[in-house]
Amino acid sequence: MSKRILKLGLPKGSLQEATFKLFQMAGFKISLSSERSYFPSIDDEEIFPVLIRAQEMSRYVEKGDLDCGITGEDWIRENSSKVKRVAQLLYAKKTFRPVRWVIAVREDSKIKNVRDLKEKRIATELVNVTKQFLKKHKVKAFVEFSWGATEVKVKSGLVDAIVELTETGASLRANNLREIACVCESTTKFIANNSAYKDSWKRKKIDYIALLLLGAIQAQGKVGIKLNMKKKDLNKVLEVLPALRKPTISSLASKDWFALEVIIEEDKVKKLIPRLKELGAEGIVEYPLNKIIN
Repeated sequence: MSKRILKLGLPKGSLQEATFKLFQMAGFKISLSSERSYFPSIDDEEIFPVLIRAQEMSRYVEKGDLDCGITGEDWIRENSSKVKRVAQLLYAKKTFRPVRWVIAVREDSKIKNVRDLKEKRIATELVNVTKQFLKKHKVKAFVEFSWGATEVKVKSGLVDAIVELTETGASLRANNLREIACVCESTTKFIANNSAYKDSWKRKKIDYIALLLLGAIQAQGKVGIKLNMKKKDLNKVLEVLPALRKPTISSLASKDWFALEVIIEEDKVKKLIPRLKELGAEGIVEYPLNKIIN
């Protein structure tokens, strides 16, 4: 019997480094032999990874050239792709945060709102979603595809407005551009081909990958704390102890002592540990987390 293989698309470009890091956090050893390679190595012989631009990922997954992949909700909508959204890869650090596609004009432009875009020229990579947005607002404008350097086109007067990706708006302000509307928000998705997801073996493999990725995301910015305390101090400790859920409390050999274990936000540890010590906690241990599986 031939070995089963899952074809996995990984995004090349801005999401590549973050995706590799996430897979490594999830327990996979993944690497590229060179910057020009499109075929990463991974320590799972049942997975065949391929680097594809996020903009094209959903099309290849939909057609079945790939069984699953990672891309943005924006590109799924742009390509009108019929794919299974297996998991949302989102956490509040710098990586995989929600992003926005916004309409921006020059700071000195007379365009103040969406209605003012009537008969104007707009440049963007996100052509179809932009057209749908304008149609919803009953505005007829000329939307053209931009290969990049979109800010330059509006600054130099080649177009009247652009639809561009932004997180904080800092890049727009640096280019003396002004946001007038948000076209859509987008988060990173782990997607699958619908037929592949109906295959029991592939579905199990896809769900297994998603479970580990989400577990790694859940663990970001959190640590575990173990400590021992006297029975009489338990309530005082519980009052100051933030927790992901209720802490785990176990009896020790001595009936007057308890062991407590809890998961907390890493940035709270430096204030919490001295406070726990003041309340009588002993044997305090802080340890890193790789994954939290809910």
